[in-house]
Amino acid sequence: MKIETFTVETGATRRGELTALLLDAVAHGASIGFMAEITPAEAAAYWGGIFAEISDGTRVLLGAFDGAGRLTGAAQLALAARPNSRHRAEVQKLLVFHSARRHGVGSELMTRLETAARAHGRTLLFLDTSTGAAGAVKFYDRLGYTVAGSIPDWAANPDGRLVPNVIFYKRLG
Repeated sequence: MKIETFTVETGATRRGELTALLLDAVAHGASIGFMAEITPAEAAAYWGGIFAEISDGTRVLLGAFDGAGRLTGAAQLALAARPNSRHRAEVQKLLVFHSARRHGVGSELMTRLETAARAHGRTLLFLDTSTGAAGAVKFYDRLGYTVAGSIPDWAANPDGRLVPNVIFYKRLG
């Protein structure tokens, strides 16, 4: 497995794979901001916005690639920009193709996101996930993230059902 940081240029050549990854995640029930009716055009447009943030320096996007060079997963780091918050970043949209799960892709992406956060001077990471994603809750716990709390009816799953979230944080040493 190879982990690479996306640039605007590499993103342009890999947008189709990223779009397929986002569609796969939603199709398998991931509560990542999109509903089941998401279209390929909407998913592609989402990535356009992400690459604008990469260009302005407020976002980091990592991709995981298999031995054949195919995208197997991606994860993002949203870098807080206000003067009083430049020590933190939010982990967003850890996505792994359903067919590539349970092979260490997510763990490796998280390890590399933490390295990227440190490189950007960040000492605190936070994230949220659906409480319905029991595997995700255990995953972040295993990676050393601490539960900060939960908010009921935080978001709708792709099927429209409202679910609470779990908020995690991790101080980086």
